Amino acid sequence: MSDASAQKAFEAGPLLLPGPVGTLELACNLPDGALARRGMAIIAHPHPLHGGTMHNKVVTMVERALLDLGLATVRFNFRGVGQSEGVHDDGVGETDDLVAIAQWLRAQRPGDALWLAGFSFGSYVTLRAAPRLLPAQVVLIAPPVGRWDFAPIAAPTCPWLIVQGEEDEVVDAKAVLAWAQTLQPAPQVIAMPETGHYFHRRLVDLRGALRNALSPHLPPAA
Repeated sequence: MSDASAQKAFEAGPLLLPGPVGTLELACNLPDGALARRGMAIIAHPHPLHGGTMHNKVVTMVERALLDLGLATVRFNFRGVGQSEGVHDDGVGETDDLVAIAQWLRAQRPGDALWLAGFSFGSYVTLRAAPRLLPAQVVLIAPPVGRWDFAPIAAPTCPWLIVQGEEDEVVDAKAVLAWAQTLQPAPQVIAMPETGHYFHRRLVDLRGALRNALSPHLPPAA
């Protein structure tokens, strides 16, 4: 992370941040002051080559849930998406993007707990980044087990949560749930019935499920 990026302050609104291969486009947000906690979360979006961006409805709903819980949030576009420079790198360079943003965020908000969340391809990148960043909480929404190689990735050592729709038309829900049962430390798993990959008509339910599941793990009040 360059000195120039370290000088960019965290505040609510859009931000262009120097990243590993060029500019990264961020959208930062802050919770209501009365709710604020000593925590911050980065949310990673689905596959860029299939239309995934930081404006995806699942990503923005995850953001709302985390703001409800009092965390500052950062959504961002992976390299090659929107105003983020570079080209798609099959999750490798995207992991570097996430790590760079986390390093900047930690410099801006020292002492805050770092949470990582991702949807679909973004959950694969989130899990790859977790051993390098050692977050306080990991949240994976519809992780694409079977479409990407999750086997070599170590389970997070922090509390972690998987939310999976039982009628996912993109990801094999049974494969996700079977994979989760092999992991130590074991994640908390929420299987949502009558729910597809993009949580159509179930986004509000997702928001509530995240709030309920994550409330016991919140950092202290700011």
